[in-house]
Order: sequence, then structure tokens, then C-alpha cells
Amino acid sequence: MSIPFVKMHGLGNDFVVLDARARPLDWSGAGYRRVADRRTGVGCDQFMVLRPPRGRGDVFMEIRNADGGEVEACGNGARCVAALLFDECGRGEAAIETTAGTLRAAREANGSVRIDMGSPRLAWDEIPLVRVGDTLHLDLACGPLAAPTATNIGNPHATFFVEDAEAVALEAWGPKIEHDALFPERANVGVAEMRGRTAMRLRVWERGVGITRACGTGACAAAVAAVRRGLGERRMDVHLDGGALSIEWREHDGHLLMTGPAAVSFRGALEAHVLEAAA
Repeated sequence: MSIPFVKMHGLGNDFVVLDARARPLDWSGAGYRRVADRRTGVGCDQFMVLRPPRGRGDVFMEIRNADGGEVEACGNGARCVAALLFDECGRGEAAIETTAGTLRAAREANGSVRIDMGSPRLAWDEIPLVRVGDTLHLDLACGPLAAPTATNIGNPHATFFVEDAEAVALEAWGPKIEHDALFPERANVGVAEMRGRTAMRLRVWERGVGITRACGTGACAAAVAAVRRGLGERRMDVHLDGGALSIEWREHDGHLLMTGPAAVSFRGALEAHVLEAAA
């Protein structure tokens, strides 16, 4: 027996999409890690597991990191799943249920996908932090990085504003900040360099993944942090390693709109020996 999959990416942030709506899929963490291995498996940053909707959405999207851990939100992954649903349902709108809430997706005229990510959570206990703190300027320093802004976009982010994002050794400082005791659920780490008020260069260390070419929730978090600090406008282009996302933080309802591409790389099937190891 084999299980079909779709390999997709959003700006190089890559995913294995598995359809578990009609057949059971109950892997261990080791199973996800095996399939995520870029030498012996398929290779990916994360898994998008499609399950039957729990409410009125089109699908429930379960999100697994490459290490097998389940997370609440993934903007790039949501765009990829939305693109599949558009083709499947024959329409340009979709509702994707997640543990962080329902995401509304729409296809743009140029083929890009827009996701309504909902409203950011900004209070210390919504990030969450282990203690009361000023989420605009956290009392946290690690190497050359200090005083990040904390934001929850369905998952926790710490955004550090720096003069030169390229010069930061993110591979060294990212894992230390991810596992800092201040973050009981760990944290995604962004280093952001403002390039005027409507553009930003962002690099991201993603919890459970490492440095990633793009992070949709990270781009949203960084844009919100820039607005809160008075550094940027509510519409901004965020330039990640894999390309640019357009982020808008609407003033009238507080919702975040993220727009960017989604692409299919290839389709395949996981063979029996991989599935046996993944069980």
C-alpha cells in the first residue's frame, strides 16, 4: 500500500501535503521525521495534513514540523493548501480550519493567494510568556540581539530589529532564543531590517525547523511589530530569503492579510517501507 502526497512550496518554504480525509493517518513523531529527511525521505520544512472539517470549513489543516511536533499556524502552508482547494472545488475562495481558528483564503487575479490570518495577539499571556512583560520591548538579550517585540500569529514570534539582517548569525542565536525559558511553547525568531516604511528584509529561525527560506506568520509578526514601534506602515512588502510577501494590517478590524505565491513541485507516493517505519 502506498500513500499519495503533494510536494509544494511558498517562496521556498516547502511542505509535504497529505490527504487524510478519506483514509486514516496516525504517525508518530519519528514517522514525520523520517519522511521529512531530505536524503532518505521526501524532505520538507513542514507537513500539511488534510483532515475532515470540524465545523463549516472546507478542510481541517493539521500542521506538523519536520521534527514531528504539532503547531498551530503556518501562513505559507495555508496558501499551498488553499491553492489545492481552489482547484479541487472549482472556485476562488476557501475556508481552512486550524487549531488557531479558521483562515479565509482567496485567489488573486495574478494567481497569488491571499489569506486572512485574523488578528494578532499581543498580550504577554497570549504569546505566551512565563511572566508579565512588555511585549513591545521584551527584557531579553542573546548575543547581538536584544529587546525583541513579541507577537502571536497563531504561534509565538520574537522579532528583533537590526541594522543588517544578513550580518546576524541566526543559526547560532536562533536556537538559543527559541528555547529561552521566557517562552514556555518555544518561539520563532525573526531578525528584521527596515528598508523604508513600506519594505523590510526578514530572516527567520522557525521552531522545530531551523532557518527557513520563508515564514508567513513570521512576516505577519514582523510587520505588526514594525507598526507598533512606529517604524513602518500598515501595508508592507516583507522580503524573505525565498522572495517577498505582501502584508496588510487592516486598521478597521485588526485583521492581517498575507498575499503571496504557492506552487506545486511534484506529486508522488510514499512506499510501503517508508510507511512501515513511519507508523
